[in-house]
Amino acid sequence: MSFLDTINQMLKDMLGPFGPLIVVGFLGLMMVLITIPFLLKKEVDPLDKLKAPVQQKDAPEKSKKDKLRQATGKDKLEKYSNFLEPQDAQEYSAVKLKLLQAGYKSKNAVRMYHFAQLALGIGLLILGIAYSILQSQTGDPSTKATILSIIGPAVAGYMLPKYWVTRRQGERQQEIINGFPDSLDMMLVCVEAGQSLDQSIIRVAREMRSGFPALAEEYEIVSYELKAGKDKIQVLRDMSERCGVPDVSSFVTVLIQSQQFGTSIAEALRVYSGEMRDKRVMRAEEKANTLPTKMTLATMMLTVPPLLIILIGPSIYNIYKTLNAAAF
Repeated sequence: MSFLDTINQMLKDMLGPFGPLIVVGFLGLMMVLITIPFLLKKEVDPLDKLKAPVQQKDAPEKSKKDKLRQATGKDKLEKYSNFLEPQDAQEYSAVKLKLLQAGYKSKNAVRMYHFAQLALGIGLLILGIAYSILQSQTGDPSTKATILSIIGPAVAGYMLPKYWVTRRQGERQQEIINGFPDSLDMMLVCVEAGQSLDQSIIRVAREMRSGFPALAEEYEIVSYELKAGKDKIQVLRDMSERCGVPDVSSFVTVLIQSQQFGTSIAEALRVYSGEMRDKRVMRAEEKANTLPTKMTLATMMLTVPPLLIILIGPSIYNIYKTLNAAAF
C-alpha cells in the first residue's frame, strides 16, 4: 500500500489534486483505442474459403474494358463497415438520404460520415485531456472546469460533421429553390420549340450549370438514368427524393399525372412555371416585410444612445459644473 500511496502522492505533486483521476482516464482511453481494431477485425468464414475457388473457376474472364471500369483502389474502411455503418436499415436509409440531399453521392458516404464523427470525437478528446493536464500543472482548476475541458471538445468534434452536413443540405436545397423557376421557364421554351421532355432536360442541365450547379447536376442524373432505360416515373420520384424540396416534389407529381392522363406536357409546364414565378415573388415580398422587424433592434441600439448623448449630454455637463462651483 505504501508503494501505491507514493505513486498517488507523486501524481498529485505533478498533475495537481486530480492527477490520479487524469492518469486513470488517459490509460482507459488508450486501452479502448488499442482494443477497437481487434474488435472490428473481421474473421474470414471457413465456408467463404471453400466457396472462393469454385467462384473463381465459374466466373468468366474479364475483358480489358471491364477492368478499366473498376476502381483500382480499395476502401480501407470497408472491414470496419459493421461498426461505422448503422445496422438498422431505416436508420441507414435516413443517413444516406441526408447525405444525398447534401450532395455526397458516393457509396461509402455513410461510412465516411460516421468515421469523421468518431475520429474528430476521439481526437478532440485527446486534446482535451492534454489541455486539462497542462492546466493542472500551471494552476489549480476545479473539477467542473476539468470535466468540461475534456468532455466539451469531444462532444463538439462528434457533432461537427452533423452540423456541416446539415448546413450543406440547407444551402443546396436553397440553391435548388432559387434556380427552379428559371429552369421551368427554360424547359417550357424547349418543349414548345419541338423538343421532347428528355431533350429539354439535357438542354436545361447544360444551360443551368454555371448559375445553379446543384440543380443542373440533378437534371443530368435524370437524363443519364433515362438514357440507361430506367422507368421515367421512378426516375422523377428519385429526383424528388434526392432534392428534398416541396417545389420539385409538386413538379414531379404534375409530370407523372400529365403522363398518366395523356395531357399536354407544355400546358402543364406553362401553368406550373407561372405558379413558381408567383411563389418566388411572394417569398421575396415576405423577406422584404420581415426586414423592418429585424432592423428594429439594430436601429434602437445605434440611434437611441447617440441621440440621448446629444440631447442630455450638455445638461448633465452643466449640472456637473454647477455642483463643482457650489462645492468650492
